[in-house]
Amino acid sequence: MLTSTEQQGKLLGSFDEKDYLSRKLLKPGDDPYRDHAFNVQESDRLGGERAIRDTRHYRCASMSYDAELPSTSIIITFHNEARSTLLRTVKSVLMRSPPSLVQEIILIDDFSSDPEDCQLLAQIPKVRCLRNVRREGLIRSRVRGANAASASILTFLDSHCEVNTDWLQPMIQRVKEDHTRVVSPIIDVISLDNFAYLAASADLRGGFDWSLHFKWEQIPIEQKMARSDPTQPIRTPVIAGGIFVMDRSWFNRLGQYDTRMDIWGGENFELSFRVWMCGGSLEILPCSRVGHVFRKRHPYDFPEGNAGCCVCRNTRRAAEVWMDEYKQYYYSARPSAQGKVYGSITDRVALRKRLNCKPFRWYMENVYPELRYEPPWKSLNGSALLETLTIFYNFQRWELIEPLIRQQDLCLAISAFAPGSKVKMEPCNTKEARQVRTSVFT
Repeated sequence: MLTSTEQQGKLLGSFDEKDYLSRKLLKPGDDPYRDHAFNVQESDRLGGERAIRDTRHYRCASMSYDAELPSTSIIITFHNEARSTLLRTVKSVLMRSPPSLVQEIILIDDFSSDPEDCQLLAQIPKVRCLRNVRREGLIRSRVRGANAASASILTFLDSHCEVNTDWLQPMIQRVKEDHTRVVSPIIDVISLDNFAYLAASADLRGGFDWSLHFKWEQIPIEQKMARSDPTQPIRTPVIAGGIFVMDRSWFNRLGQYDTRMDIWGGENFELSFRVWMCGGSLEILPCSRVGHVFRKRHPYDFPEGNAGCCVCRNTRRAAEVWMDEYKQYYYSARPSAQGKVYGSITDRVALRKRLNCKPFRWYMENVYPELRYEPPWKSLNGSALLETLTIFYNFQRWELIEPLIRQQDLCLAISAFAPGSKVKMEPCNTKEARQVRTSVFT
C-alpha cells in the first residue's frame, strides 16, 4: 500500500507544487478579485487539492459501467488563469478519475502573460502543454487541442473546475454506447467568494431565449414524469458548453467548431444546433458532477472592448447558418446584431448541406417545442437600446408586451397598491394586476 506522500509523488512526478504556487501568491494590499474576477486569496489558501462532498444522488454509487471503457484526451484551455485554480482543476482530474481512462491532459495556453503557468505543469505525468503564439480564444484553442489529441474520445473542461467522484465513467459509457451522443455533467457551483462547493439541482436542463442567451430551466413536466429513475440521462436542447464529452471522430465529422467565431460566446449554441440537426443528441448525466466557478464578469480583455461584441458576432453566425426563417426572432430580440459584421459563412453553410442536416423547424418541433413564439421586439420610438459593458448584456433588455413589462421570464410588479410601494421582479402573470403596466407607472 502506497503512503499519501508516495501517491502524491506518483501522481505529480518531478513537479514541485509548493514552488509553482508560491511564485504567484497575492501581495499584501492587492485586490483579490482584480485579476481573476474571483477571490484568488481564498483559492490560494486551498492550494492544489481539497476534499469535496459527493453531490450525486445516492443511487449513483451503485451504478456499474463496462470494465473496458475507452480512454479520453482531456482538453483544458486557459488565458491568465490563477495558478491555484488551474492546478486544482488538473489534480482533481488525476485524483478522481480511473487512471486507465485518462490518456492525457492537454493544456492549451492561449497566450497567457507568463508561459510558465502552463510549462511547469507539463512536468506532471500525462500533462501536455501547448502554447498559442497569439491570442486565439476558447474556440480555436479547443480545436487545436482536439487536433493534438490521441484518444478516441474528447473531454472538454474549463480551467476553473473541480471534478467530483466518478465523474468520468458515466459520460464515457454513454458515448461508447452511441458515438453520436454529446454528454455533459451536472455543473455544481463553486462560490467565487469563498470557494464553497455547492450542489446544483438535478432537475435542470439547458435552454435559451430568442437572443441566444443561455439559461438553466426546469425539465418539462412530461419529461420529468417519464423519468422513472433519477439517475437517467436528461435530454437537453443545448449545453452550457464549458464541460462535455464527445467522440473524436464524430466531433471531426460534424465540423469541430466554427473557427471564425472569436474568443468566447455563442459556440455552445452553434454546436448544440449542429449536433441535434445533423443526427446526434445532447444529454446531461445526473451521475456525473463537476464543480465550476461562475464569475460575474470576464477578467480578460476582448478585441472590440467587451464580451458583448464577440457574443453578438458569434451568435449572429450561428443564427445565419442554422436558424433558417426563425432567425427573425433572434434579430427582433437582439436588434444590435443586424449591423454586426460576422464574416463569411460559406464553409459552414456547405458543411450543413454536406451533412444533410434537418431544418431548424424540426429542432423547434422535436427538440425544443417549449420555446415560445412572441411578437418581434422593437425599441420604443425607435430609440437605441443600451449597450452592455459586461457579458450580462441581456439584463438591459426590457420588453413591453402589453400589458406587461418583461425582462426575460420576469416582469415588473409593484409590491402593493399604495403610494411609494417598491417595484420588484416576479414571474410573469397576465392575471396579476400588480404587474399590469398601468399599475406600475400610475
